[in-house]
Amino acid sequence: MTKAVFISIVGRTNAGKSSLLNTIIGEKIASVSNKPQTTRTRITGIKTVGDTQMVFMDTPGLHKPKNKLSAHMLSAAKSSVTDMDAILFMIDCTNRFVSDEEDELLKNLMKSKSKVILVLNKIDLLSDKSELVHLITELSERYSFYSIVPISVIQRDGVSIVEEEVIKLAKESPHFFPDDKFTDQPEKVLAAEMIREKLLRTLDKEVPHGIAVGIERMDERDDKDILDIDAVIYCERMSHKGIVIGKGGAMLKRIATAARNDLENFFRIQVNLQCWVKVKEDWRNKEGLIKNFGLSDD
Repeated sequence: MTKAVFISIVGRTNAGKSSLLNTIIGEKIASVSNKPQTTRTRITGIKTVGDTQMVFMDTPGLHKPKNKLSAHMLSAAKSSVTDMDAILFMIDCTNRFVSDEEDELLKNLMKSKSKVILVLNKIDLLSDKSELVHLITELSERYSFYSIVPISVIQRDGVSIVEEEVIKLAKESPHFFPDDKFTDQPEKVLAAEMIREKLLRTLDKEVPHGIAVGIERMDERDDKDILDIDAVIYCERMSHKGIVIGKGGAMLKRIATAARNDLENFFRIQVNLQCWVKVKEDWRNKEGLIKNFGLSDD
């Protein structure tokens, strides 16, 4: 008998959702940075343990939309909880305030058939552990969770308990993906996200949010073990283009070098990465461009 369980990971921006997914899967399939709204679309991660297949869906963080792109992101997060076996609702336990977006979603989830597991992340940052007890008590009184698991993703503390709680909810079912598969994301999408993550980590303030990455070409050479990747970095303003390129191309070279290292580690092959920078003004408010970049929630 084989089993399967479908799980959505939801919560506010920077709660650690993508880090948890990467840690569980054992591969870096979701971008991680300290910038808000790093995850823009739903990302599927797959892990098969024995006869049970877990299918996780990472989602954009809950936030107040400021443009059409962020509205799509919020819609993607809210729609991802429909017909799931389990919801991992992640909260940064150093921030006890429950936002209106979180409260609204939690109240709706309480009425659904999905089991909601509250995951309290960043317990390693609590100097006074009694704060965790108060938070658990407070949230338990407000919402009916299936279970509550305090964790520290960065220290891998409690992550295995999250997996155990999820596996308990698996149902008899065929596996929907090959047992050795860990994501359904196309290779071009994974490559683009690795490059965008380096942009997020390297650049400051609002510039990263106005950036998208498209992979124009991705081919392995016939005569050598080299993967050629041509990437275009799109930004919203000409001034942003200058920041991304940097003086004498230094910033772009720094970003491309860091991205190439990640790409080589992931694809396990030497990578020849070429990056260009182009301007698409105010693309985050243009439906056609949002769809072209694969960021629509349709």
